[in-house]
Amino acid sequence: MGLHRSAIPDAVRTLLAAGTAIPAHPLALDAERRLDRRRQRALTRYYLDAGAGGLAVGVHTTQFAIRDVGLHEPVLAAAVEDARAWTDRPLVMIAGVCGNTDQAVREARLAVSLGYHAGLLSLAAMRGAPQAEIIAHCRRVAEEIPLVGFYLQPAVGGMELDAAFWAEFCGIDNVVAIKAAPFNRYRTLDVVRGLVAARAEQRIALYTGNDDHIVLDLLTPFAAMRDGAPVTVRFRGGLLGHWSVWTRQAARLLARLQAAADGGAVPAELLALDARVTDCNAAFFDVAHDFHGCIAGCHEVLRRQGLLEGIWCLDPKEGLSPGQAEAIDRVCREHADLSDDAFVAAHRDRWLS
Repeated sequence: MGLHRSAIPDAVRTLLAAGTAIPAHPLALDAERRLDRRRQRALTRYYLDAGAGGLAVGVHTTQFAIRDVGLHEPVLAAAVEDARAWTDRPLVMIAGVCGNTDQAVREARLAVSLGYHAGLLSLAAMRGAPQAEIIAHCRRVAEEIPLVGFYLQPAVGGMELDAAFWAEFCGIDNVVAIKAAPFNRYRTLDVVRGLVAARAEQRIALYTGNDDHIVLDLLTPFAAMRDGAPVTVRFRGGLLGHWSVWTRQAARLLARLQAAADGGAVPAELLALDARVTDCNAAFFDVAHDFHGCIAGCHEVLRRQGLLEGIWCLDPKEGLSPGQAEAIDRVCREHADLSDDAFVAAHRDRWLS
């Protein structure tokens, strides 16, 4: 057995269960598309000072291609090293885990050896496989590391996973959380139904990855029937590429949403923020072009703030789509109160030092 959830430090387990803001960590490159170690460190420092409760590294926003260019282990190791050097408060460190079973097991073992607490398990490599085979894959990886399930929307490589799948997945003892990102209300409800059916709602924390409904996911009580009675669960936090930008305001927003949800009264102005946050996400994630420029869009926001030198991705074909820069201009202008430009400007030089 590798790392079991019971071996995660108590403070980290409590933080994950209570819900926190976990940005998906981007990859800082220079003009030669090599790792810019100084700016990679600055991003980590920014997220921690902004109030993030953890980091997700080696995930889509970090660019899966790091595995093809020898950057997988260096980037994962850098985030742990930089986080430990910058703060001693508890942090939930999540590593992306992907590929077929052999690859996923290797990546899980690497993550554990570096000090990560959980693995965000991508199932993209299992697309088309029978459900029993996918569950067996999940069980095998869970022997190495606590899992964060990942329901990725089919439009960008995910697959449809019904409530029966999620009930089986949630029955795996070493699952600690699920990131629901199908960008679909019906499929999000399947996650909830599966979680409740498995009687795992006390063990597994729900995290939103639904960039089109971040605010509403965090405010809505989701009910599913069990034994003839409704069981209500909530999304407690977010694990989001969207939160790799304007992170200070994202962490503050999460605190407001948690307080409102726990208090039982949700002000109308908080509900109205759902559309505004989604509008920003549409520009950053390039919804107009089927998410082609989603990584470059986040890079562009960070470049404008001076945290990144450029928007370079490992794949030279990845960049801003036509009109995306203008869309980002618009949301930065119309939703300036959701940005953290002043916060970044005040601390950027220290993070880059």
